[in-house]
Amino acid sequence: MGAGHAHRLYVPGASPVHRLPPQCKIVAVLAFVLAVVATPRERVWAFAAYAVLLGAVAVVARVPVRLVLRRVVIEAPFVAFAFLLPFVADGPRVAVLGLHLSENGLWGAWNILAKGTLGVVASLLLAATTEPRVLLLGVERLRMPRLITQIAAFMLRYVDVVTAELQRMRVARAARGFRARDARATRVLARSLGALFLRSYERGERVHLAMLSRGYSGQMPVLADVGATRAQWTAAAALPLAAALVAAAAWIVA
Repeated sequence: MGAGHAHRLYVPGASPVHRLPPQCKIVAVLAFVLAVVATPRERVWAFAAYAVLLGAVAVVARVPVRLVLRRVVIEAPFVAFAFLLPFVADGPRVAVLGLHLSENGLWGAWNILAKGTLGVVASLLLAATTEPRVLLLGVERLRMPRLITQIAAFMLRYVDVVTAELQRMRVARAARGFRARDARATRVLARSLGALFLRSYERGERVHLAMLSRGYSGQMPVLADVGATRAQWTAAAALPLAAALVAAAAWIVA
């Protein structure tokens, strides 16, 4: 699998977390998220402990906490849904700031916010410490079908190309005096999307023919080895093991 473009989520660095093989970090994040999901929602202290663990990872990885907090806004739609739950859920009602809210809805909102935010932050730390192309190599190491990883790799490579093509089309429309002021612009925009699809399809055909002419046989060459040692697996297991201990304590301690 060849080299790719750096993604805006990636934060270049040489920290111990950056140096871990991608498959180790993927497994660690998945195990951490499973521990978080398995934690009873009433154990508020456990979620605070998870947040401390993620903060420690961010410090070791030298990823600015402010940067992570700014990117957490991606979960805004789920936050909006969570805020609606106390108003629409059934069950006993409690008074909060003069409002009669559902107790079950409050716990449900907390459950979504706490577990969703921790999962998003863990994913953001993974993206901030692992280049996308390396992440795909790690997924392939975990026995993901090679065809799927190749499709993802090409999508990663050419999403910027398609975006640039869309931008050129927008400039061309503006140069001809087009302004999307009302519903009548829908027809022009629909034609633009159709033209973009055709151009992207034709570009894909040309790229595929060029690959075949260079000996492509269904497998991309691997330019980097992402093998993991036992010490690296042990280092990556620190986060999920600590999270598993917290989850176990949350079930044991009333």
